[in-house]
Amino acid sequence: MSSVAGLPAVVVVASNRAAAGVYDDTTGPLIVAALEGWGFSVGAPVVCPDGEPVGLAIAAAVDGGARVVLTTGGTGLTPTDRTPEVTRPLLDREVPGLAEAIRAAGVAKGVPTAVLSRGLAGVAGRALVVNLPGSRGGVKDALAVLDPVIVHAVEQIVGSDH
Repeated sequence: MSSVAGLPAVVVVASNRAAAGVYDDTTGPLIVAALEGWGFSVGAPVVCPDGEPVGLAIAAAVDGGARVVLTTGGTGLTPTDRTPEVTRPLLDREVPGLAEAIRAAGVAKGVPTAVLSRGLAGVAGRALVVNLPGSRGGVKDALAVLDPVIVHAVEQIVGSDH
C-alpha cells in the first residue's frame, strides 16, 4: 500500500472557456485519474477562470489540507495566462527542477513550444503544488514526469524518511 494512500489532492483547471461552459474540460479528468492511480483521494476538478480565481482555488486547497495541488492551464504567453503569477506568492519554496523536467519532457516528445510554458512547482505549507500545461499532450507528458517522483516528494515535504 502506498504511503500516500488516501491523502487529499486537488486539481485546479484554469480555463476561461471551460469555466464559462463554452466547452468541457478534458485535462482535469486525466490528472484526477493519475492522482487516484498514485493513491491520493481526489474529487472532481475545480474549474475556474484564468487569473486570481486560480490563486484562490490553490490557496483554498492548501488551506483545506490538500497534500498535492496540480493545476492545468494558464501557463503560456497569452495576456490571460496568469497561473504562475498567482501561484508564486503561495509557495514557501520552489522546486525548479520539477518544472524544468516537465518542459524538457515536452521538448523531448517533439513539441518545441513546450519551452514557452511558464509553469512553476513548489511547496506551499504541506502541499506540493505543480502547474501543468493546458493541453492534453502537455498534461500527459507532465504526468509521466511526476509518476516516479510524486510520492517521494509528498513524503519529503513532511520530513518522512527516504
